[in-house]
Amino acid sequence: MSIDDIVAKVATFHSRYVTVTGGEPLAQKRCASLLERLCDKGYEVSLETSGALDICGLDSRVVRVVDVKTPSSGEQDKNLWSNMACLTAQDQVKFVIMNADDYVWSLEVLKKYGLEDRCEVLFSPVHGDLKPVELADWILRDGLKVRFQMQLHKLLWGDEPGR
Repeated sequence: MSIDDIVAKVATFHSRYVTVTGGEPLAQKRCASLLERLCDKGYEVSLETSGALDICGLDSRVVRVVDVKTPSSGEQDKNLWSNMACLTAQDQVKFVIMNADDYVWSLEVLKKYGLEDRCEVLFSPVHGDLKPVELADWILRDGLKVRFQMQLHKLLWGDEPGR
């Protein structure tokens, strides 16, 4: 599907907002061009990325939602830490936390990169592994400037592929 085809399809939904996600969008050669075209058409565009690929050269109009992989994910070594320097106030970083060790590790990352003062920070419990109330209590106890977030797609559709 060409970029023109994608932009035309998006127009049929009559929405102001477009989120580019799924797998790793930045692994697609023309993702940056698609994001720019969508912005040029007047959409409010966000990109959800794994945080493993460079976000620094993307159009500044795009809200970048960057996953920070915690140790329990088994993907911690894929975090591209240079992305942290490119984050702006409109961007978000998202931590999906499985346990107390992930939480403590996430606090260290917040502090090291000054994330609470640079962008919006989202903390989500791993669905089925960490009770949401437990994570919420930790956040409140520590007075964090983060937003608690549930993995809504898991609540709505579970792990059903293609949803």
